[in-house]
Amino acid sequence: MNHSELAAYLKSRRARIRPTEVGLPVGPRRRVPGLRREEVAQLAGLSADYYTELERGRGAQPSVQVLAALARALRLNGDERDHLFHLADRPVPPAAHGPTAHVQPALLGLLDRLTTTPAQVITDLHETVVQNELAVALVGRHPAVRGPAASFVYRWFTEPEARAVYPAEDHPHHSRVFVADLQAVAARRGADSEVHQMVAALRRHSEEFTVLWDTHDVALRRTDHKRIAHPTLGVIELDCHSLFSEDGRQRLLWFTAPPGSEGAAQLELLSVIGTQDLSPDPTASEQRSA
Repeated sequence: MNHSELAAYLKSRRARIRPTEVGLPVGPRRRVPGLRREEVAQLAGLSADYYTELERGRGAQPSVQVLAALARALRLNGDERDHLFHLADRPVPPAAHGPTAHVQPALLGLLDRLTTTPAQVITDLHETVVQNELAVALVGRHPAVRGPAASFVYRWFTEPEARAVYPAEDHPHHSRVFVADLQAVAARRGADSEVHQMVAALRRHSEEFTVLWDTHDVALRRTDHKRIAHPTLGVIELDCHSLFSEDGRQRLLWFTAPPGSEGAAQLELLSVIGTQDLSPDPTASEQRSA
């Protein structure tokens, strides 16, 4: 690992980003042209001390998860992100898959601007990559797991507690939508081992999935009407919209409600209480995702 080159690269990428580009206030006393170190740390979910050590060319080799978070925080494009991984002497993971997937800058830029709307970026296998704070408040923070369980579709059919995000009477609808969407993804990806392994595992573990898969219904989920079972606000009726990346392997999801509706009022209240930890068990909120 080249500590000095990594440090210099992080500094150069930090200096080129304006606070307004990532939803941060400029402030009257800003003395640096780009982001402050603590702001990068905040965006990446790291401690300020840890990030400062990286910029000073010290500390242990950063993990793949840390590098992926830094690539998002610094709004790196694909080539810049790969260079970051090379400087840290880490293998570059696939660009569009899994929890460490690199979010396309265009989707991330839109997510930055959705400050009053719950929104998140997921992969085509429903692995949550990044969420804004309102999305965390609405559907919970995605669990820090890898492998098949990183996919909400996989957890939906294998972990009963994952279904708590929706009222029980809506579960059959969501099961059908998830399976039809996965059919479309599998067809588009073709001979992709990741998809085939997930489908095989779901067929082994879920009779419900197997029955639905064998109907061969195919439909990408572009929009959907959802009822979210929120632990404090009750059932919130929302519309879920999807914007697909150019290659179709990532999606920006955002949730809206008609003006004047009860759902709109609940979203406004969510923006007030959303940053509070409403669960007595810190791990409970991690079981919910959309």
